[in-house]
Amino acid sequence: MSDDAAPWLIVGLGNPGAEYAGNRHNIGFMVADLLAERIGGKFKAHKARAQVVEGRIGPPGPANRRVVLAKPMSFMNLSGGPVTALRDFYKVPLERIVAVHDELDIDYPTLRLKLGGGDNGHNGLKSMTKSMGADYHRVRCGIGRPPGRMQVADFVLKDFSSTERKELDWFVDRAADAVECLVSEGLERAQSAYNS
Repeated sequence: MSDDAAPWLIVGLGNPGAEYAGNRHNIGFMVADLLAERIGGKFKAHKARAQVVEGRIGPPGPANRRVVLAKPMSFMNLSGGPVTALRDFYKVPLERIVAVHDELDIDYPTLRLKLGGGDNGHNGLKSMTKSMGADYHRVRCGIGRPPGRMQVADFVLKDFSSTERKELDWFVDRAADAVECLVSEGLERAQSAYNS
């Protein structure tokens, strides 16, 4: 299969289980769920310890791309295993992998897109980078820093506050738009439209 025929692998990072569903750490899952809804797909279990949906993103024509949406069903700090297994299964080049994740160093609700870079202490990215290198795309969903002396781990595993929830649907929608733009029009175009 030529690289052109390879799909894009869009990975929403999060923790499986109902008790984590509304957590800040699970914004990647929220974006993946919305993208699945947009392409009319339902997540199904995959042997790579992930749930996946296959479909297409983008306008009809050459910018229309085959995508695999994935939610690793390992815990966040073990995301690299399922993502690497999916990469191998679908024969996806590293530069066609997109991780959608929460980012502490960016204010809520701000988006930033980039290719490659460090993990900034994010366990999901750390695990992915360790498994396959750092040169994949990231859609970074800003959640801001914990207030006062709250521990980072406690903060990311808490649900969005009632104030934040007022903008959450808009934020998830915008992140999904950014993923679609990245896949169909490229990183520079997506950065100029969505980086704030």
